[in-house]
Amino acid sequence: MERKIWDVIIIGGSYAGLSAAMALGRSLRQVVVIDSGLPCNRYTPASHNFLLHDGTSPSLLAQQAQEQVRAYPTVELHSGLVVDGRKVGSEFEIITELEEQFLGKKILFATGVVDIFPPLEGFAACWGKSILHCPYCHGYEVRHQVLGVMANGEMGFEFSRLLSNWSPNLTLLTNGPSTLTSEQTQLLKNHGIKIVEEEILLLQHSQGYINEVHFKNQATLPLKALFARCDFRQHSDLPERIGCELTPQGHVLVNDFQMTTVAGVYAVGDATTPLRAVSAAVAAGTKAGAFLNKELIDESF
Repeated sequence: MERKIWDVIIIGGSYAGLSAAMALGRSLRQVVVIDSGLPCNRYTPASHNFLLHDGTSPSLLAQQAQEQVRAYPTVELHSGLVVDGRKVGSEFEIITELEEQFLGKKILFATGVVDIFPPLEGFAACWGKSILHCPYCHGYEVRHQVLGVMANGEMGFEFSRLLSNWSPNLTLLTNGPSTLTSEQTQLLKNHGIKIVEEEILLLQHSQGYINEVHFKNQATLPLKALFARCDFRQHSDLPERIGCELTPQGHVLVNDFQMTTVAGVYAVGDATTPLRAVSAAVAAGTKAGAFLNKELIDESF
């Protein structure tokens, strides 16, 4: 039996992947979306700064998106974890954990990233609820409250002055000796931002909502929310294994059309950018879908 060749195989079915699938489905392309069901924002109760859907839960957004994409008969949503892939002639072969095989003319990675939490008691439980990564996504909800920033050095300085727009009561927690320059330290103090260099012991919380930071010297600091930037890794190492170049920060390198450094392979969403917002993921998916369709037309016309 002859194997089906999909126009595009989309790996990752969150907002960026589904947005690309809709653009391609509306272009009458044969598309399969393979998704393992672990979106990055599954920890947060509400998604913000997304026009027409401000405050909607991520799970409801995903459900609505899936229902709308399923309306296009050329698009198939498939549950599975992609573990391998390779070039087979002029196509790409994608293999899932259950050894299912898919053959496609083009590949779109929408695989996202995995946050690496620091080994602090309470951090994981608060992530996405009261330990937050993005003031544009969550800052308004904690505006004017007692806030903390957990970072150091250049990141600590830049993140603190960014957050100062949302609250005048801000403390930078360097979690150990400060690596700020003397000029940065003075600028933060001039703007009323306190700096605490004590090492953090744990984060006291109630059902994921932080109450106090406990330090190893037995001091405490009451907080309503803490902003932090976690380390991350790619959710899938397949892009790198098939030859896609990464940026120095660890994102999949793409051009303005969402093309990677491997011909026929595109990437979108959190895997490609530090701007981790639903609106940005949706926009990137729409753009990638349009350019994938254009590339397919160019090759056949």
